[in-house]
Amino acid sequence: MIVVTAKDYDEMSMKAYEAMKKVLTEKSDATLGLATGSTPVGLYKLMIADYEAGKISYKDMTSINLDEYVGLPVTHPESYRAFMNRNLFDHIDIKKENTHVPDGLNPDLAAAADAYTAYIAAHPADVQILGIGSNGHIAFNEPGTPFDSHTHVVTLKEGTRKDNARFFDNDIDKVPTHAVTMGLKDIMSAKFIILLANGSGKANAVKEMIKGPVSENCPASILQTHPNVLVVTDEAAAYYLN
Repeated sequence: MIVVTAKDYDEMSMKAYEAMKKVLTEKSDATLGLATGSTPVGLYKLMIADYEAGKISYKDMTSINLDEYVGLPVTHPESYRAFMNRNLFDHIDIKKENTHVPDGLNPDLAAAADAYTAYIAAHPADVQILGIGSNGHIAFNEPGTPFDSHTHVVTLKEGTRKDNARFFDNDIDKVPTHAVTMGLKDIMSAKFIILLANGSGKANAVKEMIKGPVSENCPASILQTHPNVLVVTDEAAAYYLN
C-alpha cells in the first residue's frame, strides 16, 4: 500500500488521476471500477477534461459501479445511475450499454446481486476507485461485513445515512434504508485500487485502514492485503498518520 498526502482536495484529485491515467492510456478497453459520492467528483472532472482535449477515449472501455440504493428510481437525481450520468458518463464517449450499476429495482434483488457478482468475476476492474466512509466502510460494506462477501443487499447504518443526508435535503428520512453493494471480495479482485479520502471526518477511518489491524470492524483494512493499492488523502484526512 502506497500512501500519498496531498495539500488539498484539488491536489488529491490530480494525484489520483495521474495514477489512473496510466491505466487509461495503456489499455484502450480497460474495465473501470467507479464510485459515487462527493470525493471522486474532482477526479471525474479531470477525466472529462482530458477526453474533451482529445487525449483519452472511453469508447471501448467498460465501467462497473460499486453500489446503488434499493428502491430509488434511476431517474431520481440521487440514484447512483443518475449521479454517474451527470458527473461522468454524459460527458465522455463511453457507451451507456457498457456502464454497469447494480440493480436496486429488481424484484429479485438476490438474483440481481448474484448476476452482478458473476459479471465482476468475468470482468475484473483494471482500476477500482474507492472512497471511505467515516466508519471505515468501502462501497456500502459496513463494519462487520465478511471479507469474503460478494454483491449483496445491505441495511445501511444510521451513521452512513446521516452522512448521506446532505444529498437528500439534509433529511435522513429521505435517504433509502437499503442498498445493493459490491462485496469486499469483488472489490479485492481489482488489479489496481485507488482510494481517495478528504476532510477531517475521514481521518480516524484512514488511520484504522492503514495502521489498525486487518479486521472486519474496519472493512477498508482489508486493503492492507491487496498487492496494488494507492491511497491519496488531503492533509485533513491524513491527520492521524503523522
